[in-house]
Amino acid sequence: MIVSSLGNKELLKLRKTAFLCSREIPASVVLKCYDWAIEQRDQGNCVISGFHSKIEKDVFHYLLAGIQPIILVLARGMKERIEPELKKAIESGRLLIVTPFVNSVKYVSAKTAEKRNRFMIELADEIIIGFARKGGMIERIVNQNFAGKTIHGIK
Repeated sequence: MIVSSLGNKELLKLRKTAFLCSREIPASVVLKCYDWAIEQRDQGNCVISGFHSKIEKDVFHYLLAGIQPIILVLARGMKERIEPELKKAIESGRLLIVTPFVNSVKYVSAKTAEKRNRFMIELADEIIIGFARKGGMIERIVNQNFAGKTIHGIK
């Protein structure tokens, strides 16, 4: 359930691809993630992610350079200060920021990140895994059954 949102809620009606990636990834995967992000941007696909890890932030940077829709899911309550580059994307109607948390949740923890990731998967039509560290949260989550969801790794 979305507790708070900022931006174009119509983006929720689009086909959405969730992007998840472990914090620690092999160097060989980094460029593949960048290429994937550029491909999504060029194709105009809506990407939903927490954009929290270093690689996810880089993917967000590539996506922001385009004009396609983006949904940012927070692992805490709604941001109090919106960065200028996000304001611009919100004002143009191509960015939606959502959170399943009340505003009193101020900090990201492993627990809130896991809840955010599960929430993103629920909202998405397709899930792309940049890299899942063996034994990590993302591997654990994607090994569960998400009915009707297609899960792919970056090739």
